[in-house]
Amino acid sequence: MKKLFESVGFEIETKHVKKDSIPQEVDNYAAIVILGGYMSVYQNLPFLEEQQKLIRNANHHQVPLLGICLGSQLIAQALGGRVYKGQRKEIGWFEVKVNNEGRNDIFKGITNERIKVFQWHGDTYELPKSAILLASSNLYPQAFKVGTSIGILFHLEVTHEIIRNWTSNYRLEMTEVGVSTDSILNNKKNEFENLADNCKVVYSNFFKMISKTK
Repeated sequence: MKKLFESVGFEIETKHVKKDSIPQEVDNYAAIVILGGYMSVYQNLPFLEEQQKLIRNANHHQVPLLGICLGSQLIAQALGGRVYKGQRKEIGWFEVKVNNEGRNDIFKGITNERIKVFQWHGDTYELPKSAILLASSNLYPQAFKVGTSIGILFHLEVTHEIIRNWTSNYRLEMTEVGVSTDSILNNKKNEFENLADNCKVVYSNFFKMISKTK
């Protein structure tokens, strides 16, 4: 992901929420991206509330913001939605349906209405009242937009190596839902290629969104 931003000339500032202070002034940023994590939005962790303050500031000042997985849940909660434990975890490859709004927005250029994506989450959300739904699965809303903030619950940015690390670190969670490393990684060449292609499309659209708000 970092390479995608650098390839179009952005300077990257990375903040690790557990050890770095989270900025609240957004004027110096062209855009903000909030990634995932193993924690839940409703846990009493100070850095989660600080991130939600940042989200509200960014949205108020129309700074483009993209939240992935936990990042999308933080956007939903910060802007008036509700995050809660889903009826079951989605871990592995799942089909997501992109609606007309999504195909005219952050997913513009992805020709298929249904795309296979990688998921690793147990929580879901009720969308803020002002949100526009962009994509969904059979179980949950999967992408939405509120002003200049976009939340995507699934992962387009992951690689074979990243997922292998996750499967090594979270074996118990995989066992709980009956998913194996082999079922996730073996014979998935086409899935990874399509994931990478769709990731480039989404970030290209996000870059266009940034250029319009400068």
